[in-house]
Amino acid sequence: MTKTTAINEKTSDDTNASSKNQITTPNNPLPSSEAVPTSSYPAELADVEKFEKMLSSYRDGTLDEDSFKIFRLNNGIYGQRQDNEHMVRVKLPYGGVRPEQLEMLGQVAQKYSRGWGHITTRQNIQFHFVKLDTVPSLLRDIASVGLTTREACGDTVRNITGCHLAGACPLEVLDITPWAEAAFRHFLRNPYSQRLPRKFKISFSGCVQDCAQGAFNDIGVVAITRTTQEGKLEKGFRLFIAGGLSATPHAAQVLEEFTPRELLLPTMEAVLRTFDHYGNRDNKIRARMKWLLDTMGIEELRERILKERKFLIASVTWKGGIPELVEKWGDEPNAQVNLGPEKPVPPAANLPGELTSANPVPDAYSQPIAFRDDKNSPSDPYQKWLSYNVIMAPSGKVSAYAHIRLGDITSEQFAELADIQRELQAEVRTTIRQNLVFKNLTVEQLPTLFKRLDAIKMSTPCAWLARDVVSCPGADSCNLAVTQSRGLATDISRALEEAGLAEIGEVRINISGCSDSCGQHHTADIGFMGAERRAHGQSAPGYQMFLGGYVDENGATFGAKALRLPAKNASEAAVRVIARFADERNLGESFHEWLQRQGGAKAVAANLADLDNFPTPEENPGFYIDFDETGPYVADVGIGECAGV
Repeated sequence: MTKTTAINEKTSDDTNASSKNQITTPNNPLPSSEAVPTSSYPAELADVEKFEKMLSSYRDGTLDEDSFKIFRLNNGIYGQRQDNEHMVRVKLPYGGVRPEQLEMLGQVAQKYSRGWGHITTRQNIQFHFVKLDTVPSLLRDIASVGLTTREACGDTVRNITGCHLAGACPLEVLDITPWAEAAFRHFLRNPYSQRLPRKFKISFSGCVQDCAQGAFNDIGVVAITRTTQEGKLEKGFRLFIAGGLSATPHAAQVLEEFTPRELLLPTMEAVLRTFDHYGNRDNKIRARMKWLLDTMGIEELRERILKERKFLIASVTWKGGIPELVEKWGDEPNAQVNLGPEKPVPPAANLPGELTSANPVPDAYSQPIAFRDDKNSPSDPYQKWLSYNVIMAPSGKVSAYAHIRLGDITSEQFAELADIQRELQAEVRTTIRQNLVFKNLTVEQLPTLFKRLDAIKMSTPCAWLARDVVSCPGADSCNLAVTQSRGLATDISRALEEAGLAEIGEVRINISGCSDSCGQHHTADIGFMGAERRAHGQSAPGYQMFLGGYVDENGATFGAKALRLPAKNASEAAVRVIARFADERNLGESFHEWLQRQGGAKAVAANLADLDNFPTPEENPGFYIDFDETGPYVADVGIGECAGV
């Protein structure tokens, strides 16, 4: 029977453990006075004990395959295309991670996986090729440092993503860190989060730039301001709802123009409850919240959500007001520090090299701000890193990116990153583009950070540059992928470096190994979607190229289809498009603005038509072998446990 009232409560054995854990186990770096002992994670340890019992029941035949699969997925364990191998997804809410957690992730990579972990586009860390019988031990290890895989997969509230520069962004209205943490704690182990019609994704952004890409999430929270009737400026949020990607992307719609701070969590829960009540439980393909919007329409869906919120006062989960954690941590943005005209804040482009008495912090008033030039970037590696990877907050503190190629971190690099974080006393977060950022540093710490990152091959300029290619795991491990997307990402990076185009700015390339868009190809300036092609009577790896996807203050615009390509020609296509963009763009012009000025995706693709051509297998057999493969291409698609984002 369909539930229709907000006061019809679910029950769960996890409720008490959850409420206790939500008060005591923050995942983000905290002031030392609030640090949590690494042995005090009862809820995480209870999850491990339950997993051990369920696995034992599955092994002795008392728990059937389907039931264990649901349980396994809800605990963040996916099956891979390889028999008896599994992917384990560790949640990092809004990407926050502490040194002891980085160390543990490195140990997990070495002990249970293949020596490295992978940052995902939702700021998680994944480990592949894990044996199922070793999972309880793995879970126990990460629980010892307050990490969990709980609800990282399955039909649950997934990892909550957030702007990686929160608290350090020059543009933010509010620091979304405490809000994302409060939401994470509220929904983790929440009875309503356990068995939804489909997966449910939430993101937080601190300003309308929407760096966390809420415009295609089930809930996208964006901090904004409004002027009250009394003429005062009020800070709050705009909520986007019912967005999603996969084969049929939907842009999220605005729920209401302004949600006050005290109503944010109840509004989010009302959205979740409405989805739980009315979502399609009979057809997984049409079960995401975007299809609820498609069938109901925004007006009816909005009416049901706001009605649900109205009656949440009768719910045992509704405490009212601004969350205690937000009041405790504070959510004001990193305030401007008044240093006076004698010691102004230096612009990021003018940050110093080796800081000595002979080379002090430069006077911002005596040097013009240097705009980054794609064609004439600094030649010195350190100065180049400063130019591309360092961002200054209004307070004078700086944040710096560490480039993680394809999001892969080895066990040794995890350990080194932990040491760097401890030494510099920095906050560290993963990003949705599969990198890391060190936040709230002083200018004087930058030379040390660069040297340490350079030693572990993470100092490459990357922020918003063409070389920073994003890819899903692809056919390396995923049952649904039809192409080796990671191999293409590596080849595109190679081709851009050889063409001298790797440091062209404001170009994002994203690759997915199938139509499910786990690599978020729809949202990139240049996107590639893996597809099987037929040529000369044989199967061959191929891609559909998309152009012009982006997210801004108006929401999501998805890339348009350009043309289909053999996999081995996709890199050349990327090189040609980026070269043309670099030559023809106006000062400050974005990729999608340039694309529109050139007539759109099809017009630009017309100059690439010669690339949609397969030689015969005798002329070039390489076109019939995918990247990172040695034998003939086969589109080997298994039974997926993900089914799209």
